[in-house]
Amino acid sequence: MPLPPLTVFDVETTGLDPKKGHRIVELAGVRIEGGKIIEEQMFHSLINPERDIPPEVRQIHGISQSDVVGAPTVMTVLPQFLSFAAGSILVAHNAAFDKGFLESEKEFCWGYPELPSFLCTMRLSQSLYPTAYGHNLDAVCQRLQIAMQPGRHRAQTDVMLTGQA
Repeated sequence: MPLPPLTVFDVETTGLDPKKGHRIVELAGVRIEGGKIIEEQMFHSLINPERDIPPEVRQIHGISQSDVVGAPTVMTVLPQFLSFAAGSILVAHNAAFDKGFLESEKEFCWGYPELPSFLCTMRLSQSLYPTAYGHNLDAVCQRLQIAMQPGRHRAQTDVMLTGQA
């Protein structure tokens, strides 16, 4: 039975909790078909969160207010991303976090787009390695001997690491 198409994705945000008004500032995705990453099928966009990016968050992902001030809002980007991901299953590391932001942000989009099904590579790691210490993306990459790339904690880099995992 062939594998279904996957879209590995990642978000960077203004904070950790969409229920507290934190917003997405970057969204990236890459398609996997037949078990292979299709680098030519990459999605990436900065997003204007229409709120300040706190300094402590900027230190993690390096995205500043000046980076997003001219970027489109989620009302434009989320429908584009969902069109890119159409016909696939979404995959993320710690998918509950990313899905929570997509669920919250879709309220800003006219029509409330439906989100595809999700798979979580962190939960997969916990199932495959139940006695291992650590299941964050760094630990999974180390366990699977995937070389870390510059730009960790940026959506495009994390998408590629998750896709390889």
